[in-house]
Amino acid sequence: MMDLRAGDVGVLLAGAGVVVTLAVWGWGGAHGDTVVIRAAGKVIETASLTRARTYAVQGPLGTTEIEIRPGRARIARDPSPRQLCVKQGWLTQAGQAALCLPNQVSLEIRGRAVAYDTLGY
Repeated sequence: MMDLRAGDVGVLLAGAGVVVTLAVWGWGGAHGDTVVIRAAGKVIETASLTRARTYAVQGPLGTTEIEIRPGRARIARDPSPRQLCVKQGWLTQAGQAALCLPNQVSLEIRGRAVAYDTLGY
């Protein structure tokens, strides 16, 4: 069995700190400043994330309710059967999106810098 000395523990802690810092910095992304709302592939509204408001967007299945609060946005209600876009919750970072495919409504957060996307790499 190995005995760890004080210097060994310091090196391990420093290495772990560097890994955590790089992970947060690399995948954290910037906070968004605008939200783009689409219905049937067409942009319905581009709004700032600085003011609270609610939008009702019509789709083939009914009305999707989009809620915007300072610094975040979400799909609050949707008539889609599985409610996947509602379950995504609040979106805050640039590049995040919620898609209600059955009702053809989407919500995308935009900002100056987009978060690192491992799928698009």
